[in-house]
Amino acid sequence: MTIGTALLRALWIGFLAALLGGCSTLFPFLADKDEDAAAPREPEVALYEFEVDAPFERLRDLLNEYMDLARFQKAPKSDAISGPEIDRLAIAAPTQARALLETEGYFDAEVKIEQSPGSAGLPRLKLTVVPGPRVRVQSVAIDSTVPLAPRTPTRDEPWADRLDKLRQDWRLKPGQPFRQDDWSGAKNAALGELRADGYPSAIWQATHARIDASERTAALAATFAPGPLFHLGPVRIEGIHRYDEAAVRNLATFGAGSVYSDKLLLDYQERLAKLGLFEGASVELDAAGPPEAAPVIVKVKELSQHQATFGIGFSANTGGRVSVEHYDRKVFGRPWVAHTSFSYGSELKSIGTEFTAYPDADLWRNLAAANLEQLKAADETRDSWTARVGRSKDTNRFERLYYLEATHAEVTSAPLDSSADAVSANYHWLKRDLDNILAPTAGYAWSLQGGLGVGRGVESRSDEAGEERSRGPFVRAYSRYSWYRPFGRWFANARVEAGEVFVKSRISVPDTILFRAGGDGSVRGYGYRTLGPTRNGAVVGG
Repeated sequence: MTIGTALLRALWIGFLAALLGGCSTLFPFLADKDEDAAAPREPEVALYEFEVDAPFERLRDLLNEYMDLARFQKAPKSDAISGPEIDRLAIAAPTQARALLETEGYFDAEVKIEQSPGSAGLPRLKLTVVPGPRVRVQSVAIDSTVPLAPRTPTRDEPWADRLDKLRQDWRLKPGQPFRQDDWSGAKNAALGELRADGYPSAIWQATHARIDASERTAALAATFAPGPLFHLGPVRIEGIHRYDEAAVRNLATFGAGSVYSDKLLLDYQERLAKLGLFEGASVELDAAGPPEAAPVIVKVKELSQHQATFGIGFSANTGGRVSVEHYDRKVFGRPWVAHTSFSYGSELKSIGTEFTAYPDADLWRNLAAANLEQLKAADETRDSWTARVGRSKDTNRFERLYYLEATHAEVTSAPLDSSADAVSANYHWLKRDLDNILAPTAGYAWSLQGGLGVGRGVESRSDEAGEERSRGPFVRAYSRYSWYRPFGRWFANARVEAGEVFVKSRISVPDTILFRAGGDGSVRGYGYRTLGPTRNGAVVGG
């Protein structure tokens, strides 16, 4: 071994020894830290017994939550308060309790504290409350420092006087108990209502609640400083890159100079969300802009142009299936959306495409659709196709659709075969007043459908020679009413449907236009499409 090698080895051993020595000092430090982190918290001990004797559970809960005697009743032994400190809390308890009771409208409460020996050698403190009569609202005065601008009544908002509407909607009415939380909530609700109706910079100039404890009455007064009336200015769009900006602008039902309304912007935002081009959308007023033309800021997050969804499912009506859906949100670079769906199952096979144009300035959308389907149910096979062209308009409360449709349906069964074609003009109308369009729990939806057409068909029976043919006009009418009512965390839903096809001969109308019931979502207890009139032993459309 050379001297150089021996020296290098000695230096290496020394370095390792120093490193291990450092670790030996580091590890105990880390161990202590872990021990501190894992050390159990010091258990709390009871310092005294505390009881609230009040006639109402609401008052007992209030005092037990906010009284110092309740908060300091238990503490770790190292943080325990002394006997003199407990005495100080007991002396201050009646005053603190009265202040809390005043927030509930009890301004003449009698409160006393009693100390006595308790169990386990702990002192016992009992707070007795006689709340007395409650203060009630005697009068309410709502005013504004300057007159509020009148508004144009609409079908949804049929009032013209803003201040009068605020007075009507005031939550804390004369005769109601005065509570601090209700007083604050009423002020916040009224201010929010005014800010949402043309005055986004409104504030309270002054608010007073004058309490007469002897008469047990409260006189409420609040005065708005509304600021300027805001009008809508230019629409500024952010996040639009792939689709046409006109599709966003056409959904705005307001123009430059319209009086600002929070409902206008929320309705606009909802229409953008339902358009099918965006993953998310927000519409806000730039209140920092000039009141006579405040900009409207629209932010959107675009969906991809192409989207495909693959699924596997099962239906009680039509059994298992695999499905594919595809969206093209800008067909050949044009402002159209194409939705193509394909489903292949043991009992239902279908393929269909619908083309829908971006909405125009009046919210109308052109559409064209075609569908091909084979359905096996109720011991029969139905092969059908439909094609339609029309226009639709969808707003927050109403949907309108009119279209021309060509229909063909051929039904094959052991006792009966039929085939029919029809051309019809149709109109659909839907009105809804729902708390949520996608998942409603309160409100109603009412749909009316009508169609006028001409059909022709042929029917052959297994037990007769020859065929029966028919041709003629028909009228189809249908109505559906859905009602929703909330009950706490649950809600009830009722549905009523009525429909009829007015025609001289059933044969001349395709089966897809006729009515048949049974199955999931229809008359339960009957198989899918098994409830209807019978003809030659076969169930047919009615």
